[in-house]
Amino acid sequence: MNATDTRTHLLETALDLIWSSNYNSVGVNEICKQAGVTKGSFYHHFESKAELFCEASDYYWEEIRKELDTIFSPINTPLEQLENWLQFIVINKIGNDENNVTGCSFFSAGMQSGCCEPRITETLQVMTERGGKYNQALVRSLQSGGFLGEVGDIEQVARLLQQYVQGAISHARVMRNLDVIKKDLPVGIYKLIGLKPEYWFTAKPTTSTAPAP
Repeated sequence: MNATDTRTHLLETALDLIWSSNYNSVGVNEICKQAGVTKGSFYHHFESKAELFCEASDYYWEEIRKELDTIFSPINTPLEQLENWLQFIVINKIGNDENNVTGCSFFSAGMQSGCCEPRITETLQVMTERGGKYNQALVRSLQSGGFLGEVGDIEQVARLLQQYVQGAISHARVMRNLDVIKKDLPVGIYKLIGLKPEYWFTAKPTTSTAPAP
């Protein structure tokens, strides 16, 4: 492999290991072994595991951004965008295995090490801000379409959506009752954004989202 291919391969290997394990349990030796490269090659491209994590996060974001652009495409009505997003959360973040609620492995990994790794914390903050912009756009579209009651501070609503979803996923991991979380999640989101009751569960998703790697 040339230098570019080696770097990409390391990023993809890190993605696979982070999704299947966790940050603390994945060491440089294992990453090199799985990628089939030497430690010298690793440190030629990345100065540390933390740097690899941050670069892998950006690499992952470019993939997930394409899916978010499809979910929130203006060819869909605001209600369809909302239901597309809910379906994305259910498929990619909750899944169907009560013993393995997916969530976001990057945030889970970051929480394990972020307090000791400022760069990881900064990377997670950037990813959160990026996701928040999509949430803000969704709330504005719903408001413009007359689907919401009194909204208030849209940026705050977008933050609350992120906090609620992350909290709901953590709760699902503890309680291990997917039927409950899948029933409660839409209702909580509808209430947070102030969706008028007559629009609850009225739209069908227009996209099918594949599980994350």
